[in-house]
Amino acid sequence: MLYPELFASLERVRWDMSRDIPWQDFDAARLTDEQARTIKMNAITEWSALPATEMFLRDNQDDSDFSAFMSIWFYEEQKHALVLMEYLRRFRPELVPTEAELHAVRFPFDPAPKLETLMLHFCGEIRLTQWYRRAADWHTEPVIKRIYETLSGDEARHAGAYYKYMKRAIATAGAEAKIAFAKIGVLMASAARTAKPLHPTNLHVNKSLYPLDTVQSRLPDPEWLERWLDTQIHFDKGWEGKVVQTVLAKLSTLCDRTIENASELNRYRKELIAGLEAKTAAA
Repeated sequence: MLYPELFASLERVRWDMSRDIPWQDFDAARLTDEQARTIKMNAITEWSALPATEMFLRDNQDDSDFSAFMSIWFYEEQKHALVLMEYLRRFRPELVPTEAELHAVRFPFDPAPKLETLMLHFCGEIRLTQWYRRAADWHTEPVIKRIYETLSGDEARHAGAYYKYMKRAIATAGAEAKIAFAKIGVLMASAARTAKPLHPTNLHVNKSLYPLDTVQSRLPDPEWLERWLDTQIHFDKGWEGKVVQTVLAKLSTLCDRTIENASELNRYRKELIAGLEAKTAAA
């Protein structure tokens, strides 16, 4: 089982909201209204770990190890929402999300192939690691800078945990797992060609609720994410490249094959599918 090891490693680096966040260093002159509103949107987005956890538990009932890890992931993601809300409560109370605004992002996700979902969230954590690094750079108020730096570290560790479950999946499912991971990897590595950022909170997840079936569509400001990325934290092609290269490097290690771009990954995926079909036909 991976859960005991992950619990111990994440427990060692867990931060305390009252002890490790320098609330006393707050500088009101260095927080703008624009910046404060983005904190609210991020707090609500982090709250969506609730329906994501419900999805993971539903779709992984045959995997108690991974389901147990969800207790850690859910706790830490909800803590992210909480620390952002605590910041607003202390310094911009008029912007604290209401319970109705938080509850709006709790809605059922349609069942999906669990290997693809695992890869999607692995990529999402890598992307969020970099988004929060840029947010820390963009903000000028020292306390919120520290908060975003702290959250970025958590997201990087979550990506590492998902990676361990991906490695386990390849050990047990072989080519099937590699095909699933490559499929999502191609989409993520091609993100620069899409009109919207590829992240779990911006993907459609419930056909019956379309088009209000993304987390971002249920925020008080549904267009916030693109504006935050493009004109505020300036998550440009260079930063997107860091995400893509990290995803490709991790897949290269998992698959024991050098993969440098989306085209190479897609060719590898097709090779895996052909090999699996040939093996099935022979059987």
